[in-house]
Amino acid sequence: MKYQLRNTMLDILIRIEKDHGFSNLLLNHELKQRQFNEKDERLLTEVVYGSLQHQMTLDYYLSKFVKSKKKLDVWVQPLLRMSFYQMIYLEKVPDHAVIHESVEIAKQRGHQGIASFVNGVLRSLQRQGVPSLTDIKDPIERIAIETSHPEWLVKRWAEMYGMETTAKMCRNNLEHHPLSIRIQPLRTCREEVMQELKESGIESRPSIFSNQGIIIEKGNIFRTNLLKEGKITIQDQSSMLVGEMLAVESGMHVLDSCSAPGGKVTHVAEKMQDQGIIHAFDLHAKKIKLIDEKASTLHLTSIHAQKGDARKLASKYEKESFDRIVVDAPCSGLGVINGKPEIKYEKSKEDIQRLAKIQQDILNEVIPLLKENGLLIYSTCTVDKEENNQVVRQVIENHQDIYIDFSFRDELPKELQDAPGWSGEGLQLFPQDFHTDGFFLTRLKKIR
Repeated sequence: MKYQLRNTMLDILIRIEKDHGFSNLLLNHELKQRQFNEKDERLLTEVVYGSLQHQMTLDYYLSKFVKSKKKLDVWVQPLLRMSFYQMIYLEKVPDHAVIHESVEIAKQRGHQGIASFVNGVLRSLQRQGVPSLTDIKDPIERIAIETSHPEWLVKRWAEMYGMETTAKMCRNNLEHHPLSIRIQPLRTCREEVMQELKESGIESRPSIFSNQGIIIEKGNIFRTNLLKEGKITIQDQSSMLVGEMLAVESGMHVLDSCSAPGGKVTHVAEKMQDQGIIHAFDLHAKKIKLIDEKASTLHLTSIHAQKGDARKLASKYEKESFDRIVVDAPCSGLGVINGKPEIKYEKSKEDIQRLAKIQQDILNEVIPLLKENGLLIYSTCTVDKEENNQVVRQVIENHQDIYIDFSFRDELPKELQDAPGWSGEGLQLFPQDFHTDGFFLTRLKKIR
């Protein structure tokens, strides 16, 4: 098909909107299938993510140029969004090229009338520019439109954290976060990997979150053999804190109740020198395969992955069977909007309430399995207090033998000890704090 690059962009955007596909999975699939050159890969990724990240802003701009209320084919609005995104936000793509290819795609997918419509809208934008957002007087609505976050979500966060933190978080969700990797310390060391990256033309720096962590500042890690060789794995810095704060030792019995895709459990295995037993569970059988594959790639043998509902694990084991437990709970994912921008348009208050109940059920189920003086890490990749602070408070009330072990704060680097997101329940990392995922973490301890 002619104009394959922009047709691919459009196909991905349609599938995300129509079929609720995941942007990262669809992009990875197309990049493998199509074999675009590196420049086109970058443009494809930029336009898909950019069009999603700025979707509400683009629709606000579009509404000023599209006056007709007639029903358009399902592909027309995504085509206009991606065209607007390129014309407004990308300096290196000439307007005339965007307009020409968009009109030609409209001819391919529709008819001359719809092609003329697309041409007219894009040329109006070229002539007039975008309308000002300062006309939006309500501060909640303005942040929502400026940063493309649903108004209910902006209002909810503003009530939880105030307008300043909310505005920073929403704006940061539009920015590029650097990729981070974790070395496999049983096979290499951080200095060796960083040297290999340097020789491959990749710029990197060490992470403060973990002595296994490396931040990639420039270059494509996937063009090296480090992943295939099992020397590194991809993991956000924030989630490395789970393995760091679990304080495991070789030979321990560990339970990871919600383990897929395996980033945290493999980190725990590495911390244990791959000596001991880790029982890793996930609700879906196909995700168990992901854990096994990651463990195999990293040459780890202490992980025993199996299908199981974390809300029903008490029947599998005797009480006080585990030295350590990880509950990286299923959550709304509102801390990873930067990498999965479609999440912000798809989640609802009802989703959050439903997930908070599941999170409590999991904790109530596994806490009896923790040994005396054992430690439990509770974490989520969300920034919502109902899933984090309120869940922890409720669980503490339900279990008289559990308390929050705040000594973990002293074990963190000074920068994290001084992070603004500390509360009586644990540490909330906001995406703007360290350009990581939004992430909540606390450590619970069992006493008699």
